[in-house]
Amino acid sequence: MIRPPHALLRIAACAALLSPLVGNAALFEDDEARRAILELRQKVDAQRLAGDKQDADLRAENEQLRRGLLDLQNQIESLRGDVAAMRGQNEQVTRAVTDLQQRQKDIAQGVEDRLRRVEPTKVTVDGREFVANPDEQRDFEAALAVFRKGDFQGAQAAFTDFGRKYPQSGYRPSSLFWLGNAQYANRDFRGAMANFRALLSAAPDHARAPEAVLSIANCQIELKDNAGARKTLDDLVKAYPQSEAAGAARERLARLR
Repeated sequence: MIRPPHALLRIAACAALLSPLVGNAALFEDDEARRAILELRQKVDAQRLAGDKQDADLRAENEQLRRGLLDLQNQIESLRGDVAAMRGQNEQVTRAVTDLQQRQKDIAQGVEDRLRRVEPTKVTVDGREFVANPDEQRDFEAALAVFRKGDFQGAQAAFTDFGRKYPQSGYRPSSLFWLGNAQYANRDFRGAMANFRALLSAAPDHARAPEAVLSIANCQIELKDNAGARKTLDDLVKAYPQSEAAGAARERLARLR
């Protein structure tokens, strides 16, 4: 379709009027975009600054915490050292107290031992009561223990030594009895008879006297002195008729006749 010339002129005039408006719109849009970009950059910068500050604050807090932990560790190590020192002091005190207690016991024991060695005590042996010092009591019991173990040689030596050390001892009759038995076991029959007779001479009423008489008869039998043994057994029955030894003597007399 062919427009008339005046229509074309109107179109051209409108286009000329609209052209500045289009340019101004583009300029307006560029300014808004720049402002938006600037605002965005400012926000980003502000956020970055805020993040940097937050990171700095966190680093400062972490550093403070680290220092606090180091201080706490140092305090703990110091306390451990103090505890170790106190434990060492306690151990020293404990050892000192233990040593003092042991010394006290040793001193008390020493005093008690000295008193025992000095002070005689009453003892009862084979039904006889007498006063003996601790040394002779100890030596007698030691010699008797050797006899009871079956060491008759050792017992003979121990009781012989006891008689030499304590000739007036209240243990003497009993020690003669056990010495005679040790000699009998060692087949020293004559020595045994001598000590049994010494017992009867020193203490005829001793509880071991009937056994000593019977032992003399046994020694005589071993020495083939049957006549002497019969006389000894007769004397035993007459002197101690109610004793167990007298009963044994009667049986042996029946065999010897």
